[in-house]
This record gives sequence, structure tokens and C-alpha cells, in this order.
Amino acid sequence: MNEIEVFRKYVKESGLRNTPEREVIIEEIFLTHDHFDVDTLYLCLKNKKCSISKASIYRTIPLLIESGLIKEVFFEDGHMHYEHVLGHEHHCHFRCLGCGKIIEFKQDEVLDIEKKFSRSHGFEVTGHKLELFGYCRECLKKEGKDCKVSIVDRVNPN
Repeated sequence: MNEIEVFRKYVKESGLRNTPEREVIIEEIFLTHDHFDVDTLYLCLKNKKCSISKASIYRTIPLLIESGLIKEVFFEDGHMHYEHVLGHEHHCHFRCLGCGKIIEFKQDEVLDIEKKFSRSHGFEVTGHKLELFGYCRECLKKEGKDCKVSIVDRVNPN
């Protein structure tokens, strides 16, 4: 099932109505695999001569989150950034505070913590969000710092 079909099913089961504008928004989101914010999405649509308002985007975002198509990733510069999740494996993020670079990584130990927590506390863990932040190798070099045992080395050993 593609993203439009998932959304159509979600709105039907929720007793909501679908609109062509919502589908255009979904199509634009799924054209890229980058993180996005409402402003970036709005500009992309505007550049394509789509007459969709920011208000329509803001009203659609919560529905896309509830339907499992996108998720909130991080808050920066006064607004939330999102990514689409349909067809993607769960992953965590490292965000450089210097240049803004984002490295996505999978850390199996986090899943082990989820399982251990579930067993010991009797909870059903349905997900997690792990965001590490600091400075990437390039930004450290610019500052003249040497970080021999940094998270960047463990996540991206190249």
C-alpha cells in the first residue's frame, strides 16, 4: 500500500474527508527522503505553482502523524522538522550543532533497552526517539579540536 492509499484508508476509518490538496501535500513529502519543515514544504509547493496554503499544510501534518506516514524529528529554529516513515526502518539521529548535518543511525542496544524495560516494568513500549547532538568531525576540525572517541567515530567510522 502506498502513502496515498494509507492516508485514504486512515481518513475513511476516522470519519474524515480527504481532499486533493492533502494528497498533493503527501506526494510532495514523499518525493524526498530529507527532513522537512512546514516552511520548506510550502516553498516547494509554491515553486511548483501549487496553490496550497500554509494553513492547509499545518492542518494536514497532524493527520499524517496520526496515520503513521510521518513523525516529528526535532525542533529547531522555532519550528518542528519531520520525516516520512512509511517504508523506512526505525532509526535515531545525530545532529551537528555547528553545521546542522544530520546522521541517521540504527543502534540495536536501544532496542535491547526497550525489551529490558518492558520486562522489568510491565510496560508495552511502542517506540522511542533518540537524538544525539554535538559537533561533527568537520566542525571539530574547523575549531581545532580533536575528538578521538566521539559518537561520530562510532556511528560513522569512515
